[in-house]
Amino acid sequence: MEFTFHFHNSLAETGLMMALSRCLGKLDAPPVVLCIGSDLAVGDAMGPITGTMLRRKASCCYIYGSLKNPVTAKEVKYVNEFLRRCHPRSKIIAVDAAVGEGSDIGLLKVVQGPLRPGSGTNKRLGSVGDVSVLGIVAEKSAFSYSLLNLTRLNLVYSMAEIAAGAIASLTVKDELKFA
Repeated sequence: MEFTFHFHNSLAETGLMMALSRCLGKLDAPPVVLCIGSDLAVGDAMGPITGTMLRRKASCCYIYGSLKNPVTAKEVKYVNEFLRRCHPRSKIIAVDAAVGEGSDIGLLKVVQGPLRPGSGTNKRLGSVGDVSVLGIVAEKSAFSYSLLNLTRLNLVYSMAEIAAGAIASLTVKDELKFA
């Protein structure tokens, strides 16, 4: 199951929240939000920016990855095991920037299933998450890594804002169930 919303769509945040709710199903415990990326490249910072925004907005979820404490793609295999041990009943929402077709730049995708961080820069790393939120920030090419440094901050920031708003709305909606 995959849902796609363009960041210019005024209903993107609501659509993203509804898609996440549908993909997550019934929650037995507060979700874990794993925001993957680095603050060293603008195009790779969507995850950490989302995590930083979520720390200010969401109260009923566990958040890993922010601008202050980023979780990079290289750390995912260790984090995956840590999250399963520390939060065995929680579903994991993985948030990351991605590359795609030129016409897909600006799309936010919610995918039921894990994501493979680093695959846009040809890294072969493990997968993580029960549900994935991907923001397509640049065109896929042989030079994807250098393109991530040339990505517009406004695009990444706007997409992170929508993702954080949707996740925060989702956790507020489900907050009464965990109290």
